[in-house]
Amino acid sequence: MPPEISQHLGQVSAGAGIGLSVVGMGLGVGLIFASAIQSVARQPEMAKQLTTLMYIGMALVEGMALLGVVFCYLALKG
Repeated sequence: MPPEISQHLGQVSAGAGIGLSVVGMGLGVGLIFASAIQSVARQPEMAKQLTTLMYIGMALVEGMALLGVVFCYLALKG
């Protein structure tokens, strides 16, 4: 492999990793909210408890996505 290509391969893979991390976060948050809406529609009296669980799950998904972005950035700069 020519050195010009291998030099930029890390940058391309870091960019792809950041993109996949953001797409995964979007899908995860969308599924969490869709499930919460369905659950509240079935049992409205559980809305407060489900909202709390929904926000905890959303924070975990976004935290993992942020870690993915940070790791790709560190791989790009390091």
